[in-house]
Amino acid sequence: MLVKTYGSAVYGVDALTITIEVSIVSGTKYFVVGLPDNAVKESMFRVESAIRTSGYHMPRQRIVVNLAPADIRKEGSAYDLPIAIAILAASGQIKTEELDNYFIMGELSLDGGLQSIKGALPIAIQARGDGYKGFILPKVNSREAGIVNDLQVYGMETLVEVIDFFNGKEKPEPVVVDTREEFFRQINSYEQDFSDVKGQENIKRALEIAAAGGHNVILIGPPGAGKTMLAKRLPTILPPLNLQEALESTKIYSVAGKLPVANALMTERPYRSPHHTISDVALVGGGMNPQPGEISLAHNGVLFLDELPEFKRSVLEVMRQPLEDRKVSISRAKFSVEYPSSFMLVASMNPCPCGFFNHPEKECLCGPGIVQKYLSKISGPLLDRIDLHVEVTPVNFTELSSSRDAEKSSEIRNRVMKAREVQDKRFAENDVLHFNAQMSPNMVRQICVIDETGQLLIKRAMEKLGLSARAYDRILKVSRTIADLAGSEKIEAEHLAEAIHYRSLDRESWAG
Repeated sequence: MLVKTYGSAVYGVDALTITIEVSIVSGTKYFVVGLPDNAVKESMFRVESAIRTSGYHMPRQRIVVNLAPADIRKEGSAYDLPIAIAILAASGQIKTEELDNYFIMGELSLDGGLQSIKGALPIAIQARGDGYKGFILPKVNSREAGIVNDLQVYGMETLVEVIDFFNGKEKPEPVVVDTREEFFRQINSYEQDFSDVKGQENIKRALEIAAAGGHNVILIGPPGAGKTMLAKRLPTILPPLNLQEALESTKIYSVAGKLPVANALMTERPYRSPHHTISDVALVGGGMNPQPGEISLAHNGVLFLDELPEFKRSVLEVMRQPLEDRKVSISRAKFSVEYPSSFMLVASMNPCPCGFFNHPEKECLCGPGIVQKYLSKISGPLLDRIDLHVEVTPVNFTELSSSRDAEKSSEIRNRVMKAREVQDKRFAENDVLHFNAQMSPNMVRQICVIDETGQLLIKRAMEKLGLSARAYDRILKVSRTIADLAGSEKIEAEHLAEAIHYRSLDRESWAG
């Protein structure tokens, strides 16, 4: 007898419908065809044990399992459940009337329990798009899939529950998640707050500008100055995720298998902080079975690279294109996948190997040329994509012990959101552009118009401070954001002066 069940394969952040065909004929062997990987081939042992433990009969005949389309590679253990259900249906132990109406996915334990799967959200979206009535999956993933409207999602804990469902013995209530309630209930529930940071008002101001314009920023300062503490709190002043952004981020975390069980939806801006020993593939994504990298997990949020010069140069260089394109394409011989990667890059570094160059109190122990050699580990093209260079100085005892209340993240976020609203109106006709940092050089010339006073100021700054040519566009972009924060239609001289101040590493004299 031939029986079909339906599941899905995830490629990138999207899913593709897979038909699981099972044929039982005379013979004794078990075959899985349709480009299965080892995890799928090993399903025979899990399926047989789960069926027997659940009190049902495993046919002692020739069983052929075909995963169609046969020219697409199938990976992972999530096909265990649809294969088991198809075998039971083909051997007459399950009614087949409802099988055509449901997607079925899940990994089986030897005792018949259901283990979690990756990519439940994109699979649920695919099931609804293909017109299926419902989706049966492990209970642990049910809330994640339940945010998809117009699809009956059933979370099951054992193979027996799924068998009873199709035999009409027991039909549980479908999982329903109110997406908007879930979204607004947990939005902006951050543990950290900018009010935790004593002093460093100029650094907070720089991060406010970075958040308002979506600018990348690098913090340069000695150990213990508060660079990491400040970077961790940057997501708390970014505008809240909208529902579309929340769904995008949730899909990525779902595919990577990193979505917390308690959360049906991502409601906080992602914050990723990989160690400097990370590999190229772990940062941008890929591998034998392509998975999202750290830059995609930081999509719609912040990627923090601590001790930037300590990262391998090849790792930093592969990040250049995703920074520009805001997406990353992973290409293989037979297929390619694309992951979104629109993130804010925040990097931090010591000014030299010992960490005390330009320190107000401690003496730098590095020899001549060492500072310049240390800074040269960061390539010009990467530095070109970082708009703000901010020097962080240590907090003195008076500020550290002060009982004065610092400004809360919510107050800073309100100013950032007002500036973003101005940019939304400015770029309303452009679907690709959303904030100032994304402007092309041509758009900078059109939008960031400055008067003669401003032209003279930036000319003098470039000559006196030895600013590089690449700093010109960056200064204009940042000054436009500062003007937006100030509610000014024009870029004034004071806006330009503040933007020039944030180009430390472009000064020819900075490293001595």
